[in-house]
Amino acid sequence: MPHQPLTVSGVEVTPLCDAVGPMGEAIRRPLPELFPGSAAQDDPWVLHFHCYLLRDRAGRVTLVDTGIGAADSPASSWAPVPGTLAGELAAAGVTPAEVGTVILTHLHSDHASGAVADGRPLFENARYVLQQAELDTARGAMLEQIVTPIKGQLQAVEGEAEVSPGVHVRLTPGHTPGHQIARVGELAMTGDLVLHPMQLADPRVRYLYDDDAEQAVATRVEVLDGLRAERAVLATAHFSDPFVRL
Repeated sequence: MPHQPLTVSGVEVTPLCDAVGPMGEAIRRPLPELFPGSAAQDDPWVLHFHCYLLRDRAGRVTLVDTGIGAADSPASSWAPVPGTLAGELAAAGVTPAEVGTVILTHLHSDHASGAVADGRPLFENARYVLQQAELDTARGAMLEQIVTPIKGQLQAVEGEAEVSPGVHVRLTPGHTPGHQIARVGELAMTGDLVLHPMQLADPRVRYLYDDDAEQAVATRVEVLDGLRAERAVLATAHFSDPFVRL
C-alpha cells in the first residue's frame, strides 16, 4: 500500500513504494566501497524504490519517476523486479491513463524502467519530462527500451521549468549529466541527489555510481544548503522513510 500522503501548497503528494531490496550481485559492493571516504560500516544496504504521485485541486495528476519496471526491464540485472508501481497506483485510486505528466529524474533503470510496459508507453496520455542533457547522453538499453518507445510523448527541458501548475523541475547534474529534482512548494523530490542518509549528515560523501563524483558533491552541497535554509522537506528515492524534513 502507498505511504501516507503529504499535502503541500494544495498538492497531495503520495509516496509509492515500487520495491524494497538490496542491490543485486551485478553491482552490489560493500557500503564503504559504494560511499568511498565515508565512515560507513559494512552493513547490508536495503533500498526502498520510491516514486511520487502528485494530485492537485484541479484534478491534474503527475508522477515523479516510474521505478524498476517489469521482470524483463533494464533494471532486471540488479534490482528486485518486477516493480509494483501499477498496484500502488491502483491502491491510490489512479489509473495510468489519468496521469498527465511523468517527470523522470534521470535515466537510470531503477527510476525510469516503469515508463514502458510491453514495449509501449505505460502512461499513454502523459508528457514524459526529461532534461535535454539527459536525453543527449542516453545510451544502450535505456535508450532502446525506454526512450525510443516514449519519444512521441517526450518534453525536453533545459534547466529550470514549470512542467505543471505549481510543479517545477531543476537541473541538478553530477549523478548523471541531466539529473533533475522536482519541487512543489517546500517539498523537493530529490531522485538520486541524496542516496543514503549519511549524505545528509555529510553532503561531501561520494557515491561510487555517480557519473561525475566531483560535480555530484558540488551540486549536493549547493542544493542541500538552499533546502536547509528553507527548512524544506525532502521526498527521497531510496530511504526507508520517504519524507525527511531538513
